[in-house]
Amino acid sequence: MTEFDPARHRMVPDQRYLEDFTPGERFILPSRTMTEAIFLAFQAASGDNHPVHYDVEYCRARGMPHMLAHGLQTLIQTAPGAGLFPYLVEESLIGFLEQSSRFHKPVFAGDTLYPALEVSEVTPGRTTGVVGLTSTVHNQRRELVLDGTMRFLLRKREAAPA
Repeated sequence: MTEFDPARHRMVPDQRYLEDFTPGERFILPSRTMTEAIFLAFQAASGDNHPVHYDVEYCRARGMPHMLAHGLQTLIQTAPGAGLFPYLVEESLIGFLEQSSRFHKPVFAGDTLYPALEVSEVTPGRTTGVVGLTSTVHNQRRELVLDGTMRFLLRKREAAPA
């Protein structure tokens, strides 16, 4: 048995740098059904106590089939940490620069969401650059409920000494 080395204890051993990404590359994130427990946990974490997010009868009285997910509750389904992206860039990631989203359809308790990220930008600089990811979330009816972008600052691979 080889000696244990914490530096080699990684989910993804082969690290990637800016120049290793290409537009169109996709990162699928796990699907998730929006259960009442998820609604409750998000309400507690966000502090958003509007009854549209926790009172089924309030929602039904206003023509909705169930509790309405908060927009940020839908957005967090695109967290890159739910997939492999952050494990691929453990050595090259400098920071999360920005995020934007558009909300297209409501999400209700009981809906199943299917998030994905796709490389849409690779902008090199001198020693670093930006990788942009387009985020999408579809529901079980194949409807786009959210899309957006997020951008990350990554290091370029160091040139090998000549």
